[in-house]
Amino acid sequence: MVPSQPFLHAVVFALTVLQAIASNTFIAAVYEHAVILADATEEPVSADDALALMNKNMDVLEGVIKEAAQQGAHIIVTPEDGVYGQRFTRETIYPYLEDIPDPAVNWIPCTDPTRFAPAPVQERLSCMARNNSIYVVANIGDKKLCNSSDPSCPRDGRYQYNTDVVFDPEGKLVARYHKYNLFMSETQFNYPKEPEAVTFETPFGKFGIFTCFDILFREPAVVLVSELQVDTVLFPTAWMNVLPFLTAVEFHSAWAMGMGVNLLSANTHNISLAMTGSGIYAPDGARTYCYNMKTEDGHLLVAKLDSHPRLSPASLPAVNWSSYASSVKRFSPNDHDFGGLIFHDWFTFTELTKPEGNLTVCQKDLCCHLSYQMAGKREDEVYVLGAFDGLHVVEGQYYLQICTLLKCKSTDLNTCGQPVEMAQTKFEMFSLSGTFGTNYVFPEVLYSGVQLAPGEFEVLNDGRLMSKTRPTKPVVTVTLFGRWYEKD
Repeated sequence: MVPSQPFLHAVVFALTVLQAIASNTFIAAVYEHAVILADATEEPVSADDALALMNKNMDVLEGVIKEAAQQGAHIIVTPEDGVYGQRFTRETIYPYLEDIPDPAVNWIPCTDPTRFAPAPVQERLSCMARNNSIYVVANIGDKKLCNSSDPSCPRDGRYQYNTDVVFDPEGKLVARYHKYNLFMSETQFNYPKEPEAVTFETPFGKFGIFTCFDILFREPAVVLVSELQVDTVLFPTAWMNVLPFLTAVEFHSAWAMGMGVNLLSANTHNISLAMTGSGIYAPDGARTYCYNMKTEDGHLLVAKLDSHPRLSPASLPAVNWSSYASSVKRFSPNDHDFGGLIFHDWFTFTELTKPEGNLTVCQKDLCCHLSYQMAGKREDEVYVLGAFDGLHVVEGQYYLQICTLLKCKSTDLNTCGQPVEMAQTKFEMFSLSGTFGTNYVFPEVLYSGVQLAPGEFEVLNDGRLMSKTRPTKPVVTVTLFGRWYEKD
């Protein structure tokens, strides 16, 4: 007697769950997708044409999801805008949206596609999860009708949300998240009335989810980690890289380390928009990552993670980020401090004029201390120590405290803070600390060629970021990126 397909699926699902429970680890996958984009148009396309475009992208995702499952992955995260791309107005994105119900309805679109309004995208994503016995995370668009009884209802009678969905290995919708912190160009979407803190339980820990720009704000990012105690964050993103310390791979890796959680970051791949950089990050550093500004190809990453990273021996101890810097006197006084811009923020800099030494630079209440020894000082490369303590107000409003050792673009000090990817100077040691007023500080080390340094630096519980290898690889930046949410 040949077993039925539902029976075989149930067996595979049960074995997957047992494997995850038994090992206390799980295998994660993220896919950096080079999205097939719609033609730019001022008029909405038909629903059939919109679905045809989305099916082209889902054809790619379906193949990648199958490959990830064959490599043993229990979950895969795909990027923000990964099903339909960018280039939309409020009107032109409408044909791409579906009504996404609350997961409490207990719905498997793959087996019951007609239960709600037509939802071919949700049906297909559900089937991808079910057919491969894997959690599938995707970013699509939600639409909700409203009327004049709702004073906030838009003139066109509908809300439109940038939305993440999660389907479990049976194909059931288990999570829906509406992006709360929209980037300034996302005029096609509405803000949710209230921030959402979306979590769900899995056999390998408690998961939370949010999208791209959300990571810089207390709600939902800090709420999920510090208050709801998730183990792993799912992070679809369309991140435009900003050197020297807001590239996707370095900031997302630093955030996972500073928050003490796993982060599964899947970025859109679009070189013309400087979008690349995906990774699977643990509190002790990147397990795997990619950064590719040379080719147009997508990239699948797969790695093993601890199910409960806070219980791992490798997790960071509690850090008092201002302890060391507040207890020492200012290092040698600076007669030649100067100012410069990094991503629209006015930093105070001081130059590293000697091959080794101790420096302090201050701005407002933040003093940054650096002890360093170069493996050899080069005449053709200039490094500075910088401090910023203030409100960033360009594409959003958020308060930052940043200490950074960074390479200038050239020997002209006016270029300090401008984007730079390559360096040749190695350090025998560095130790960076600051008098931070916040406990939310994210440590970064970026090497030449936009390469991370997992395992090659450490954070002491007194707040010092210190090198471990002698000498280091060529350094682009060493940064303590502080986020003071209460002062936004």
